[in-house]
Amino acid sequence: MSRFILSTIVALSIILVLLPVPASSQDRGAAERLGKVSFPISCSAAAQQQFERAVAQLHSFWLKAAKQAFAGVAQTDPSCAMAHWGTAMTLLGNPLAAPPAPKALAEGWAAVERATTIGAKTPREADYIAAIGAFYKDADRIDHRPRAVAYEKAMEQLAAKYSADREATIFYALSLNMTLVPTDKTFANQLKAAALLEKVLAEQPEHPGVAHYLIHSYDFPPIAGRGLSAARRYSKIAPAAPHAQHMPSHIFTRVGNWQESIDSNRAAAAVSRADGERDGALHAMDYMMYAYLQTAQDREAKRLLDEVSGVTGVSEVPIAGFFGGAAIPARYALERRAWGFGASLEPQPSPRFPFTEAITHFARAISAARGGDAAAAQKDVGRLEALRDALTQAKVGYWAQQVEVQRLAAAGWVALAQGRRDEALKLMRSAADLEDSTEKHPVTPGPLAPARELLGEMLLELKDAPGALREFEASMKKEPNRFNGTYGAARAAELAGDRSKAREHYTTLLTIAAKADTERPEIRQAKAYLGR
Repeated sequence: MSRFILSTIVALSIILVLLPVPASSQDRGAAERLGKVSFPISCSAAAQQQFERAVAQLHSFWLKAAKQAFAGVAQTDPSCAMAHWGTAMTLLGNPLAAPPAPKALAEGWAAVERATTIGAKTPREADYIAAIGAFYKDADRIDHRPRAVAYEKAMEQLAAKYSADREATIFYALSLNMTLVPTDKTFANQLKAAALLEKVLAEQPEHPGVAHYLIHSYDFPPIAGRGLSAARRYSKIAPAAPHAQHMPSHIFTRVGNWQESIDSNRAAAAVSRADGERDGALHAMDYMMYAYLQTAQDREAKRLLDEVSGVTGVSEVPIAGFFGGAAIPARYALERRAWGFGASLEPQPSPRFPFTEAITHFARAISAARGGDAAAAQKDVGRLEALRDALTQAKVGYWAQQVEVQRLAAAGWVALAQGRRDEALKLMRSAADLEDSTEKHPVTPGPLAPARELLGEMLLELKDAPGALREFEASMKKEPNRFNGTYGAARAAELAGDRSKAREHYTTLLTIAAKADTERPEIRQAKAYLGR
């Protein structure tokens, strides 16, 4: 059962999930607020109330709490098959982050079988159970994507069959985001999901899943601005859920609203750590580190870096923990040009998520090459190649491509360090084009160093200021308000003799760094230029 204590009973017609609890160690207030969910089922009245609370937790990916809550539903009403549907749903983990582990797949199928054995009491409930069963069935021999697509199609049929059932619509929208294609620049699935959710939002403005999944649907540069409304309301809808505190920062990051991202993730990290959720804390800290570094709050970034080793707890979504643990120090090195620190980072192998090991090798390679040790950098490039091949063999195509972007970029800087200028540019352009062909994964706030931004820096070193300016400005369209990208554009414009653009970009840089707690050389240069 959840550690929160149920102390009030609400009318089923209102379905308000608002349960008072004692304050946690983080003093989150006197109430557990999860939003409003209406999901009527045929189980007992007591089980119904518990069930809707569990679904509210599920919609905010509060998986540990939701799994315990669905177990409580089954205990309250052993004949409630939908309790086991809920358990199967929690075992998806974060369905937008990574496929479930084999153990979770086995447990998920077992939950579906328990639900089937108990027997659904209505055709609608049977359809919900059958839909999630399509995902777990034959998981030992059918790859993840075909099963995810089968679940999406089942949810599409369920939502059409029960058109008045808003939960069916909401879960169908989530399934569309589960099966989106990262290379689809029309954002077909995402926009279809968003259209469904926007309609439900008009009817249920306090629903946690609607706001949550709208943010995911709009978490892409060309459409991110559409998600600002959902981002600014989600944490208020479900302030008790750690993920609801963090999730708005996906949109804030996409549009370059760094202080809002910092505030969002500071709250998320505190709630996650209070609840012993290691992965959620590291995920929030990675986003927070990214934002601190863009605003040149380097002392705060260093404080955050020092906290990483002390983050402990359970692993409900381990991809977030492994990724954040590797990315935080890598970002600290690359964004601050701390080449010595970056070259000294120690990789932490992760058999299940080898692309997180690649993060460290990429940071080491770039740092060593730009710090003058091409031989050391070449060793890390070799390891990136091996990790790419392993991911390709394991049919993890998205991450194999991301590691290939890192390999190409690192190899480009090694070539430059060795005096092979033409090859360096060719490799770096290939990295930038490949990175532009896809979209980022929701586990990361953004690339460790955008490839097109790195191309701009390489062109600056090669004295091609006009070319560098073009690349920096192209990168800024996808990754707005980045400190290094904005500085690079300003410096390139200055060297190219474009005073108007130089003033524009240097002014933007000082605005971005308005809360800087150290004066980086780039800030001094901006002030000097604008003072002339």
